[in-house]
Amino acid sequence: MNLKDIQSLIKFIAESGVSEVDLETKELKINVKTQNCVPQYVEIQKPVQQVQASTPQTTEQAQTPAPVEEKTNYITIKSPIIGTFYRSPSPDKPTFVNVGDEIKPGQILCIIEAMKLFNEIECEVSGKIVKVLVDDSSPVEYDQPLFLVDPA
Repeated sequence: MNLKDIQSLIKFIAESGVSEVDLETKELKINVKTQNCVPQYVEIQKPVQQVQASTPQTTEQAQTPAPVEEKTNYITIKSPIIGTFYRSPSPDKPTFVNVGDEIKPGQILCIIEAMKLFNEIECEVSGKIVKVLVDDSSPVEYDQPLFLVDPA
């Protein structure tokens, strides 16, 4: 998470009216408290990594697999907000999109519930859904990949 991501998170929190948010990843821990929708302070901490005395740090690094980069022409549609991901408008209704569906700009792809508000996420590109990356009713983070699209 870089400074721009942190600033976007603070802006989202201020606009949402939430009084306090804690976010912890492998890289850092963020605590944001607001009063009257204006951030009072932001506390950012890097988690302390605990390494056993008998295990040298170089061995631990050697066990971490290198990331494999995949060269594809797919477009990743990401979550614009934090919330709960839903593939259909209600449990008894069909999903908005499925793998193999052709999509176009303005088409609703999913709903993300944030603070009891249901936000329709619209497509901004044309193409075909290749993969749905999130399970229905799962929590999603800001900028988390939701769909892979093969552009038209």
